[in-house]
Amino acid sequence: MSNSDRLLLILHIGFAIFTLGPLTAATMSTPRYIRKQNAVVLRYLHRTSQIYGVGTLGIFLFGLFLAHGKFGKFWLSASMTLFVVALVLLLLVERDQRKAINLIDVAVAEATPVAPVAAVPVKEAEEGQAEAEEKDKAPKAASGQPERALDTSIAQVERGRIASMSGVVALIWLVILVLMVWNG
Repeated sequence: MSNSDRLLLILHIGFAIFTLGPLTAATMSTPRYIRKQNAVVLRYLHRTSQIYGVGTLGIFLFGLFLAHGKFGKFWLSASMTLFVVALVLLLLVERDQRKAINLIDVAVAEATPVAPVAAVPVKEAEEGQAEAEEKDKAPKAASGQPERALDTSIAQVERGRIASMSGVVALIWLVILVLMVWNG
């Protein structure tokens, strides 16, 4: 193996290690934060999926350069085909992440009441504030329910699709790894 091939192999393996791990972790943890309706974390996971998804193209490119045009071998053709399938599934995951973020944003906006500002005499405002403080000091209900219960049906379809597709993508990565180690 020449020095340039060794460098390509190191880059190929390095890209695989440092892009597939974070990408898989981001896509597989997305359903949990959809269920919790945490839009801030979902935006971060979506951005992480985008960045590392583009980074996975480095794995494919360095793998093509390493193949030296010997695409007639079954394991190379199968690995490239599986890789393309995984990328298409990742595009669908990215789309569903975007949809879930939008649905959660809309649900939060609809659940947050916006009261009109009215002129209130100072004495009434102070009494209202005192009543609000009394309510805050009062013990919560024995049921332990939060003040605003989360509607778990928001983005439920997207959550299920993301969970299933990210699991399939993780399995595809493992199959490609086995093909590379076994035949490489």
